[in-house]
Amino acid sequence: MTPPGQARDNEGVPLSEDEQRILQEIEANLTATDPRLVQEVSETTLYRHSARNIKWAVLGFVAGLVLLLFTFTTQLLLGVVGFLIMLACLLVIERNVRKLGKAGLDNLTSSMRAGALKNAFGNAGKRWRERWRRDDPSS
Repeated sequence: MTPPGQARDNEGVPLSEDEQRILQEIEANLTATDPRLVQEVSETTLYRHSARNIKWAVLGFVAGLVLLLFTFTTQLLLGVVGFLIMLACLLVIERNVRKLGKAGLDNLTSSMRAGALKNAFGNAGKRWRERWRRDDPSS
């Protein structure tokens, strides 16, 4: 949010003194009546909003997959509904990933260590290979 009384960089015409005063009164009134809303709006970014949407869409995708797997053979209509839920969730995921872009994904994953997923999967693969070699009587 732009501080009261200051014009944004992309605006061509700054606010008049009367408009600035009215805007300050509106902001002060909003802060006094609903400080939680003011805090939430000031802290929410496009990245957080898109990440939240992606999380819910992944949950919906899994729910659609479960519905599809358990009902497709018994009730075709419910299986098709599960597929449509999965399709809709994939579209939501795709749209929000596009909104995030590379910079947004880097921002969201910055807390993860570099290569943490690769190491986790690499170690798991190494453990599986070792396990299969131990079970092999020829070696």
